Amino acid sequence: MKGSVRDSAILCKQAAVQIAELSTDAKNALLRAMADALEAQAATILAANAEDMTAAREKGIGEAMLDRLALDEGRVRGIAEALRQVAALPDPVGQVTRSERSTKGFTIERVRVPLGVIAMIYEARPNVTADAAALCLKAGNGVILRGGSEAVRSNRAIAACLCGVLREAGLSEHALMLLDDLSREAMLELMQLSEIVDLIIPRGGEGLIRFVTENARVPVIKHYKGVCHLYVDAKADLDKALDILIDGKTSRPSACNALETLLVHADVAAAFLPRAARALQERRVELLGDERARALCPNMGPASDDDFATEFLSLKLTVGIVDSE
Repeated sequence: MKGSVRDSAILCKQAAVQIAELSTDAKNALLRAMADALEAQAATILAANAEDMTAAREKGIGEAMLDRLALDEGRVRGIAEALRQVAALPDPVGQVTRSERSTKGFTIERVRVPLGVIAMIYEARPNVTADAAALCLKAGNGVILRGGSEAVRSNRAIAACLCGVLREAGLSEHALMLLDDLSREAMLELMQLSEIVDLIIPRGGEGLIRFVTENARVPVIKHYKGVCHLYVDAKADLDKALDILIDGKTSRPSACNALETLLVHADVAAAFLPRAARALQERRVELLGDERARALCPNMGPASDDDFATEFLSLKLTVGIVDSE
């Protein structure tokens, strides 16, 4: 995205009209072609990501952030598959969500339509470049992407691949704009463009989301913390619960949907917790428990109230025993 932020946003606004006019079949074909292109250009994307990883290690970036940043062939395939899954979703455009008949005989409907231009502001997750673009395009919108500086080369490679597919389809590549200027000033400018940008969605840590929320003149969809819980009920299948626990905590602990807290009903705590603790500790998960959990598993560390509200993004888990359902 070259030139001023405002000028580039205007180009995206103009290109978004083309996307809004696409049929469902055309949008789905576009997303599937983008998925194919990502797989075909995996070597280029991985080379760019390797440069990002080298720079991040030199800057002393932590392991959780490095894991979010890292790509390999499997992850590139996963990104492509995510685009195919978006293509398979129902098209929201044109869906009637409410219909009523007025006293004068008019039919009044609430119909879903494209918003226009959506700006996504996110951190060191290259996959979000493709995910966000796919979701916005599927809904008939143009998209402006502002990724984190740690993933700048990876994001450029992915965006260039997706824009190439737009051109091949006879569409304006400006419908997908990657913000090259990663300065705070450029981000602030983007967030002030209320007459051009229709929605901002920040995705990242609490600090980023608060900054966007406090400074944007454009409407914002936000969240703050992703402290994901697993609750094991007294009637739960404990084998299935253990599988979910291990996968949810250890498969990719740096992801925002990784488990951070385990709550177990008191009636099954004695049967489940020692077994779960052994399985997690074998996988190098640090456990912090409340008093009742530590009574069953003395090798757990003590958990504070703050720990139960913390998004660790690492191999660390808080554990509590509860009586209520």
